[in-house]
Amino acid sequence: AALLTSIGVAGIPSASLVAIFIILQNSGIPGAETAIVALLAVDRLLDMSRTAVNVLGDSCAAVVVAKSEGETGVLEDGVPDRGEEHSS
Repeated sequence: AALLTSIGVAGIPSASLVAIFIILQNSGIPGAETAIVALLAVDRLLDMSRTAVNVLGDSCAAVVVAKSEGETGVLEDGVPDRGEEHSS
């Protein structure tokens, strides 16, 4: 259940709370509801941190792929290449 839940959580804001709630309920740990309330207090900060790490990782991966393909998006004169032809 934990693996299937974690697959759908990545792209949904604050979905980790739902995943944690499902996992705690199915684990049979007494006081799971109390743990969820405690997590609600700090999840906003954790969610912002997860989002920042996710965006940074995606950006780094995009740069690596662009450089490996030779498509950095910048012309020799430093002007961004938007795909249109330039006549000189």
